[in-house]
Amino acid sequence: LPSGYRYITCQIQNCSDKTMTVPFAGSTDRDSLTVQDDYIFLQTTSANRTKYYVSYRRNAFVQMKLPKYALPKDLQIISTDENQVFVAVQEWYQTDTYNLYQSDPQGVYYSILLENVRSTKQPEENVLIDILEVRGVKGVFLANQKIDGKVTTLITYNKGRDWDFLNPPDIDMNGKPTNCKPPDCYLHLHLRWADNPYVSGTVHTKDTAPGLIMGAGNLGSQLVEYKEEMYITSDCGNTWRQVFEEEHHILYLDHGGVIVAIKDTSIPLKILKFSIDEGQTWSTHNFTSTSVFVDGLLSEPGDETLVMTVFGHISYRSDWELVKVDFRPSFPRECTDEDYESWELTNLQGDRCIMGQQRSFRKRKISSWCIKGKSFTSALTSKVCECVNTDFLCDYGFERSAPLKSESSKCFADFWFNPEAPPEDCVLGQAYTSSTGYRKVVSNVCEGGVDLQQNLAHHMCPLIAPKGLQISIREESLAVRPGEDITFIVRQEQGDVLSTKYQVDLGDGFKAIYVNLTMTGEPIRHRYENPGIYRVSVKAENVAGHDEAVVFVQVNSPLQALNLEVVPVIGRNQEVNLTAIILPKNPNLTVFYWWIGNNLQPLLTLENFLVTKFAETGDVRVTVQVSCGSSMLQDSKVVHVFDNFHILPLKFTKHLDMYNPDIPEWREDIGRVVTRLLAKETSIPEETLMTVVKPGLPTAADLHVLLPANQPKKKRSITSDKRIAAIKQALNAHNISFFLRGGYWVLVTLADSSSDSQRIGGGSGYWAIVVLFVICLVAVGAFILYKFKRQ
Repeated sequence: LPSGYRYITCQIQNCSDKTMTVPFAGSTDRDSLTVQDDYIFLQTTSANRTKYYVSYRRNAFVQMKLPKYALPKDLQIISTDENQVFVAVQEWYQTDTYNLYQSDPQGVYYSILLENVRSTKQPEENVLIDILEVRGVKGVFLANQKIDGKVTTLITYNKGRDWDFLNPPDIDMNGKPTNCKPPDCYLHLHLRWADNPYVSGTVHTKDTAPGLIMGAGNLGSQLVEYKEEMYITSDCGNTWRQVFEEEHHILYLDHGGVIVAIKDTSIPLKILKFSIDEGQTWSTHNFTSTSVFVDGLLSEPGDETLVMTVFGHISYRSDWELVKVDFRPSFPRECTDEDYESWELTNLQGDRCIMGQQRSFRKRKISSWCIKGKSFTSALTSKVCECVNTDFLCDYGFERSAPLKSESSKCFADFWFNPEAPPEDCVLGQAYTSSTGYRKVVSNVCEGGVDLQQNLAHHMCPLIAPKGLQISIREESLAVRPGEDITFIVRQEQGDVLSTKYQVDLGDGFKAIYVNLTMTGEPIRHRYENPGIYRVSVKAENVAGHDEAVVFVQVNSPLQALNLEVVPVIGRNQEVNLTAIILPKNPNLTVFYWWIGNNLQPLLTLENFLVTKFAETGDVRVTVQVSCGSSMLQDSKVVHVFDNFHILPLKFTKHLDMYNPDIPEWREDIGRVVTRLLAKETSIPEETLMTVVKPGLPTAADLHVLLPANQPKKKRSITSDKRIAAIKQALNAHNISFFLRGGYWVLVTLADSSSDSQRIGGGSGYWAIVVLFVICLVAVGAFILYKFKRQ
């Protein structure tokens, strides 16, 4: 919309402009609307602060509650699975890392899980966060943490409550010792998404292959960018094996029963590798007789498929080559129950109760050569566990003392959070509970045992004074035109609303008292008819206290005209007054921007004039821009700066004032005609004469007599200037006349022939030194009006 971006909805069966609703009252940031599972997210930015809002199951939008001083610069939605939200937040102090947070089921209150997760900025401002949800086993994530420039890989089995490093293998792919021993050495993986959607990323997992993770990385104290050895685990990260020395593209077939790998290289290939025993042994297959540049791998629909397609090109000018590879003939039969064995999920400490249950899965035996097929299911059994401390994480407003330490670490309230304080939506007469500092991990199914949420303190909601009262303008502009509609929105962050009265004063005599104003969200619409500055105030008051919000509204008519008034000729280092004449006159809070010469930095004033000096001779361009509300005008003039010139002040008879409209064009025309006539009568070059008619009444003017361009810079006497004498003679002889209007002619003469002129410049024999001489006797020219009878 013209006022910004809005989120609007309507029923698809009857969608029109009349049936649309506005779930979110204010405007939203561009491209911030995100619809994902049960959640809708959007953001708004005002005064360099961004606020994030969430709607759960299409209910009203609520501001997302991050730690008070997170002050996020950016927020990325990581996951919305299993009725909770994972977000990565780049806080005010971070540049190339994000902090990982987890929400309650409504997506409102967020607790920190892991700090300093590495991020990478991609083209078009896209951001990649180094965190990966392991498919197949709920609650398992991999993340790369960056601290002091060092990147390490961590794994969690309980949705971020606890994190551990990856255990390195004892031997490499050739059976030689790796000599990688914790805590100095671990396995680290690249967690990049592939730019090509038809190849796997650096880590590959699948829903129907639980526990099977294959990724590229290295052993050492940190992740090394250029090292991309391939490692595999079939027990969800407990034990790892190296399988290749270089990165490969991976494809899982038949629920992970067949793993296909093709080297990630820029040279053409004709060989692929495959394994049917979870990567313990590998076979090679020539999928084509002619080497091709591999562009991607595709499998046929269905997790049980054993058919894949390699597509690429023989040369950069050729069309795509598609090669179909069918593994079905390699398997003599389908698997039976005797071909499977079970394995139990454990974390790196050997705990079998994860996310409140013991889970066992089945997988094909290494010795079995059979197809899992369409009927295969990986989940075998699950058993609910008693709750222990690790089933709880810190509640909103609390943090653990050491996120990577053992379960003994406790949750402590942040300094800005008061656990006993009533919530913001606490209504008088209702009850609320204060947090113990812990909440159960979402999707954790444990029962009995430890309950860190027990013994919650129950309180009755007190009458809370209004706090955080805000008044804003829906159109987001504090400057409007007379008669233009303006909509005020009143919000209150804290305090009771049912018993609060809101006194509204719109500054132009309109006053009203509202009840439930912030609860209903009803806007206040108004229209100011006259220009001015209006103080708009809202006072919220109940028995417990009060709060007030104020906003100033500028009502301005748009600027219609601007003229820069400046003396076109000035002496060097003399003060000159630059004046901007605007219509309509005296609008409110007009700002003037002045540019002198080639200076890119303007001078700002709230007055319509600027007094300045010019230190160098020559032509100087002066530009003024006038800003008022949403309108802006500009005018520009050239000022001629000289070391020396003469000024003849001219005085007009009162009759000329009758025909003076006091506009720049009229004054310029009168000046031009006088200059032209004097130049013609006296044979003085016209470019050395300039008549400047002054604004206002009575009408007055100055005749500037400039030095010729080839005039030598030497000391001269005013009385010796023959041009002044010639000008006086022409005026005294009544030889200067022009037709005005209605039969009137104007004659220009000197009022007092004995007067002399004013000289600017001279002194000490050098033209470069500027001294101002003021002669007491002033030559005055007069316009004499005569009325001639028409024949």
